[in-house]
Amino acid sequence: MRGIRMTKHLMHIAAPAGLFVALWLVWHENPRAVLAVLRGGGAGLLLAALVHVLDMLSNACAWRTLFVDAYKLRRVVMLQLVWIRESVNSMLPVARVGGDIVAFRLQLRRGVKPRVAAASLIVDTQLTLIGQMVFAMIGIAYLFSRTESGTLRLAGELAWGVVALAPAIVLFALVQQANPFRRVTSVLNRMTSGKFARLLSPSAHIDESIKRIWRHRAVVLHYVFLWQPLHCAAVSLEIWLALYFLGSRVSFVEAVVIESLIQALSSAAFFVPGALGVQESGFLVIGGALSLDPATCLALAGARRIRDLFIFMPGLLAWQATESRWRLSHITTRCSHVRRARRRGPE
Repeated sequence: MRGIRMTKHLMHIAAPAGLFVALWLVWHENPRAVLAVLRGGGAGLLLAALVHVLDMLSNACAWRTLFVDAYKLRRVVMLQLVWIRESVNSMLPVARVGGDIVAFRLQLRRGVKPRVAAASLIVDTQLTLIGQMVFAMIGIAYLFSRTESGTLRLAGELAWGVVALAPAIVLFALVQQANPFRRVTSVLNRMTSGKFARLLSPSAHIDESIKRIWRHRAVVLHYVFLWQPLHCAAVSLEIWLALYFLGSRVSFVEAVVIESLIQALSSAAFFVPGALGVQESGFLVIGGALSLDPATCLALAGARRIRDLFIFMPGLLAWQATESRWRLSHITTRCSHVRRARRRGPE
C-alpha cells in the first residue's frame, strides 16, 4: 500500500513538472517559430493523427490472437478495447496500468472468462515490451551508423538504457512461468488466516492460461514477426506524415528511429501522465541528432498532442459512455427483478 501511495504522489508531482518542462522548452525555443511550423502543417496533421487508427487495428488483431482455445471477441470490439485502453493509459495519471484494468473489466462484460482476459493482457504487455526493446535497438543501431560525435554519444547512452531495462523484461517473462498468481495468493491466504482461500483456484487458472498462451509458439511467433512489424510500420508512418506536412522531408527509416526511441522513453517514464515533458525533450534530442531544427522537433511533439486530442480524448468519452450504458442496464435489470418479485407476491 505504501508503494502505491508513493507512486500516486510521484505521478501528482510528475504531471505539473512535465507540463512545466514542455512549456519551458517551447518558450525557450521561440514559441512563434513553433506555432508557425504547426500552422504550416494545417489539416495534414489531422490526417497524420488518423493514421494512428491503423496502429490500434494492428494492436487489436495481435491481442486477439492471444485468445488461444477460447472465445474471441470480434475485431471491431477488440479495436474499441484497444482504443479505450490506450486512451486511459495515455491521458490519465494511472502509471500505464489503468487502461489494462479498464480493458479487463470491459472484457468480462463481453463474456470473456476472467482467466482468459487476465492472461491475454499480461502476455500482450510482455510481448509489447519485447517489441519496444527490439524497436529501440533498431533506432540505436541507426544512430551508431552515423559518424557525428554527438549522435554516437546519444546512441551509447540509449544503448546503456536498453541494457539496464533488459533484465527486468526477461525477469517479467520468467516470472510468468513460475505460477506467480497462485504463489502470491497462497502467501496472502496464509497471512490472513484463510481470507483469500476463494481466490486460490482462480489464481491457478490464470497461471495456467498464461502458460497455455506461451505453449502456442506459432501464436507467439505470429504476434512477434507479423503484428509487431505492422505496428512499427503504422506508428512510423504517423511520424513520417506529420514531419512531411510540417515541411521536413525525412526518410521512412529516420521516422522509424524517432518513433522507436520516443516509445522507449515514454515507456521508461511511465509514471509521467501523458509523457508530459518527456516527449517534448525526446523529440528535441532525437530530432536534433537527425539534423531537425528545434522548432520542427517541438512542432512534431505538438502534432503528437493533436493526435492525443483527436484520438484519445474521444476514447475517454467512449469509455464513460460504455460505463454509463452498463450501469443503466444493470439498474434496469435490477428494477425488472424487483417488479417481477412484487407481482409474484409473498409465497
